[in-house]
Amino acid sequence: MPNPAQQTPVVTLTLNPALDMSSDVPALIPDQKLRCSDPLLDPGGGGLNVSRAISALGGESLALVALGGLTGDRLAGLIRNEGVPFLALTAPGETRQSLTVTETTTGRQYRFMLPGPKWSDEDQTRVFTLLRASARPGAFGVISGSQPPGVPVDFPARLARAMPGLNVVLDTSGPALVEAVSNPIPGLAILRMDGDEAESLAGRPLATRSDSADFAAGLVKAGVARTVIVARGADGSVLVDNDRRIFAKAAKVKVRSTVGAGDSFVAGLVLTLARGEGPEAALAMGTAAASAAVTTDATQLCRAEDVLRLLPECVISQV
Repeated sequence: MPNPAQQTPVVTLTLNPALDMSSDVPALIPDQKLRCSDPLLDPGGGGLNVSRAISALGGESLALVALGGLTGDRLAGLIRNEGVPFLALTAPGETRQSLTVTETTTGRQYRFMLPGPKWSDEDQTRVFTLLRASARPGAFGVISGSQPPGVPVDFPARLARAMPGLNVVLDTSGPALVEAVSNPIPGLAILRMDGDEAESLAGRPLATRSDSADFAAGLVKAGVARTVIVARGADGSVLVDNDRRIFAKAAKVKVRSTVGAGDSFVAGLVLTLARGEGPEAALAMGTAAASAAVTTDATQLCRAEDVLRLLPECVISQV
């Protein structure tokens, strides 16, 4: 892979990280004690996962992470163990935990996500102070993952405005995504969403790649973002900007866990762009990273060797 020294800086922001625990049970049976396998622990949360995947791919980023309480201390230790550069922002309460349980007899996966501490106006102000101190013009700023309780739906827009000169990449969901589409964030570089989210916003099925591209093109034309990406699951991903409508085919793999696939995609995409390559190469790399991520267990992300092996399968075509 290219020399990281040639890479534009990348900053990721995670306001609602989690200590991700994953375990296996033979079957999920109500009203019984279930004997789980030894748990795996990983640092989790959208932006933090993007930084972890960038590191796994040989790149560099700075992760801004809100941490609180004993769980936050434990999470910080896991981040240090992975060698990911980060700055900790004091969260208003205990960092949340999440649990992923795989039922080994069926392969079904169950994900339990706790909400995290509630943020006050003062807590939110500290985020802007840290962003202004960390942002560098021309860098990539990734806003990814869930928003903590107490944060307004327009908070991603306020965060983007606090990062002037950055190429802001937004990967969110729910009311925050609806707000970003309804009231476009000025200068937003990239907006990514999955297929279900796109269909919900469109109010109709997006059955074909062309359907997804048409919807994305409408958002670009409306000024929602300069580039819009719609993930189509096992099919691949569509990218649309003012100059192109392209599709990257997902590699054919055996799915073990879908956790972290979207974050791995964003990591591969942003890292490739930060290394000066074009949207076609970035879409292919992001799709390969997502394909690689689903082959790993539980909350693990993509591995560089898997990404490089699968990359030739992620062929770019016009839509």
